[in-house]
Amino acid sequence: MTSSNLHGLARAGVSVWCDQISREMLETGELARLIAEDAVTGVTSNPTIFAGAIVGSDDYASQIAELKAGGASTEEVVKTLMAADITRACDLLAPVHAEAEGKDGFVSVEVSPTLADDTEATVAEAHEWSKRIDRPNLLVKVPATPEGIPAIRRLIGAGVSVNVTLIFSLQRYEEVIDAYLGGLEDLIEMEGNPSRVASVASFFVSRFDTEVDRRLDAIGTPEAAALKGKTAVANARAAYGVFLDHFEGPRYQRLAAKGARPQRPLWASTSTKNPAYSDLLYVENLVAPNTVNTMPLATIAAYRDHGDPDPHSFTLEEVAEAKTVLDQLEGLGISYQDVVETLERQGVAKFAASWHELLAAVEGA
Repeated sequence: MTSSNLHGLARAGVSVWCDQISREMLETGELARLIAEDAVTGVTSNPTIFAGAIVGSDDYASQIAELKAGGASTEEVVKTLMAADITRACDLLAPVHAEAEGKDGFVSVEVSPTLADDTEATVAEAHEWSKRIDRPNLLVKVPATPEGIPAIRRLIGAGVSVNVTLIFSLQRYEEVIDAYLGGLEDLIEMEGNPSRVASVASFFVSRFDTEVDRRLDAIGTPEAAALKGKTAVANARAAYGVFLDHFEGPRYQRLAAKGARPQRPLWASTSTKNPAYSDLLYVENLVAPNTVNTMPLATIAAYRDHGDPDPHSFTLEEVAEAKTVLDQLEGLGISYQDVVETLERQGVAKFAASWHELLAAVEGA
């Protein structure tokens, strides 16, 4: 079999995950082909992805009709549809998960975004998803909101694998790591097995440039223009520096000695929104060991077509330069804290809107 360009990312230590799932991808064998030919070792989903898959598609019509005829509520219908697709994807990736000895081969499902400000409800729904799908390679997505942080610790402490989503801020990322490590410590104290728990921390990348570029355009100076298209990569690289600081440190090493795994950084939202930028800007510039890059189908196809087959990791010097780029934003009068808070609010609102769109479509089907 001819090696795809995406295998080059795998050799560099990047796990390629598909940021898309649908009944069609499962039925036609497209997902199986991506796993077999394009080094895809995971799948992520969110309310927007499922809304895109289900709304306006006939692929789910018969199952929706059957469930509604049986008296299922609209929310139960939606969760049943999602669970069916996620379970099939988990089973497709089970050989990858086994070969990687539990380090890869995961599929993510997200708790309802309407619960983003409710710790107790988030924990309860995460446990519900874990029981409903009941696969060792399932990750339950929990947003990194202030209320999500304690939920993450409690879930990890209970042995639930978590994909921490909607991370924009380096400070919030520190809290996410602390919650993960604290959860592992709690799990070990209760004589649980940390080697059976996995986690990734999902930094949303392209949205950072979208928001910051808008503010740079408003400033309109040459200094501002010079930073356009650079801050999202800088934020992610700086986050990788935080990852190294913690997961090469003594606290994690004590946990690793008991079988714990690192919580890998995951680059999400890696499709390029600005057509003036390279369509692989958020892939080729974010190559590093122990990372995940989750890409929609179009980005996977672009890398297959013209991505670097032998990509090189960014360096520690480039991590330091990334921090300088972020400092330059403050010098221009752009508040990093305001940017990340805005993006978090927008992210939760977007997913909530997609969730309501999905419920409304199923209700009207």
